[in-house]
Amino acid sequence: MKNKNLLITILIIVLSLWSILPILQPGFFPMHDDTQPARVFEMAKSLKAGMFPVRWVFDLGYGLGYPIFNYYAPLAYYFGATFVLLGFDAITASKIMMGTGILLSGVFMYLFTKDLWGKLGGIVSAIFYVYVPYHAVNIYVRGAVGEFWAYAFIPLVFFGLTNIFRTNKLRYVLIGAAGYAGVVLSHNLTALIITPLVIMYVFCLSVLAYRGKKYRKIHQLIAVVVLGFVLSAFYWLPALAEIKNTNVASQLSGGSDFKNNFVCLNQFWNSPWGFGGSTAGCIDGMSFIIGKAHILVSILSAIAIIALIFLKVKTRKTYFALGAFAVFIGSIFLMTELSFPIWKSISPMQYLQYPWRFLNITAFSSSILAGLLVWVLGKLFRKNALRYQIHMALFLSILLLFLNVKYFNAQKIIRVDESYYTSDFNLKWRISKISDEYLPGNISKPKTAEDALRNKIIFSFKETPIERFSDYISVAGILALIAGIIYAQRDAKHKKTS
Repeated sequence: MKNKNLLITILIIVLSLWSILPILQPGFFPMHDDTQPARVFEMAKSLKAGMFPVRWVFDLGYGLGYPIFNYYAPLAYYFGATFVLLGFDAITASKIMMGTGILLSGVFMYLFTKDLWGKLGGIVSAIFYVYVPYHAVNIYVRGAVGEFWAYAFIPLVFFGLTNIFRTNKLRYVLIGAAGYAGVVLSHNLTALIITPLVIMYVFCLSVLAYRGKKYRKIHQLIAVVVLGFVLSAFYWLPALAEIKNTNVASQLSGGSDFKNNFVCLNQFWNSPWGFGGSTAGCIDGMSFIIGKAHILVSILSAIAIIALIFLKVKTRKTYFALGAFAVFIGSIFLMTELSFPIWKSISPMQYLQYPWRFLNITAFSSSILAGLLVWVLGKLFRKNALRYQIHMALFLSILLLFLNVKYFNAQKIIRVDESYYTSDFNLKWRISKISDEYLPGNISKPKTAEDALRNKIIFSFKETPIERFSDYISVAGILALIAGIIYAQRDAKHKKTS
């Protein structure tokens, strides 16, 4: 069984390779957030200096030093910096970082959905999750590394929660907590989006566990969220406590104001592909399509759910699919101007800046529903069910790849070496100008590159009391995680011997 799952995992990675082909080419490609190799390089430089956790880097902030990793989720950059420390150049390390984040999304989605829809359904859900058009936007248009790393961890959270309910095993608490911490440490805004979904899912599973008088499961479900928060406290606690010391509030107005970034309904089906930005109205420089294949499977799944209910096949999986469809519709609603009163009344949502970030949720829910279409054939057609399921899986996979592979391409490949991102000029001027919102508001920014190159570091990276306190909390979480792993292994050995 383990060998079979390993082979399927390899198959998913192979089927996902088209999504990373531009990354495998020599050189690099331009993107909105064209800072990735520089950030990986600076993370490695801070680690070399003995800083851990890394909150502050030396050369950004126009040469003044910059507290980027105190506020910008650091997990992907720790991973990338590891390869710089191993001797890779910053561009190669960044490519490894990006490719890993992309491929993990399919692997983790398969882990989650194989227990719902079977292995064939899990494969279909996995590749639908990889080849979502918005996934391509985040990789090749926006360069939103943190966001697509968080996207990869979302299924792992729900995998842990679902299997706690199914099996009551401790290891799924640890997996779910690690997944949730992975989302928080990869992209805080994605964590803000999925946390309500996680809480709703925990509540629904807890109600079922309560009805079955399985109270231990309730504690374990809640423990996933609590432990996930504890493990990531070294990042989110100082970020929340010290955000007032930065100029990040300036990012909530103008082009980043949520009011200027709602999506028109027709854009979900057909909006031109581009490498520009988001603007007010229905004509943007980037695309917000959900994906024709993803919309199609969502509509077909709604029909399938109705058929299951009509035929009285009312299993928990049927109601789970109904919930996934409701999430799909709800996420579309939150991206349109119809949801303006909600955005206006719930002020934390305004930090999301762009309502179209909920495309992550339409991607997650519609990919789950793609696997449902394979599973449901086994319920509707008892005779020759496997043959029908294989045909459906092949049809959906071919349709998906035919429609969506073309989006996973860079605007152009530029033949540059590491210095394009890591020279003094680029770090202290060109890259610093792309992201400077975490500087204190009273800092006078240099007017020219010459001024920036003359700047000397003025910030100290000595930790504040709140930062030290958050470190202790996360260390306690890590110790709890290690203790849980040891206990789970001993428990498994005990069950085998008995």
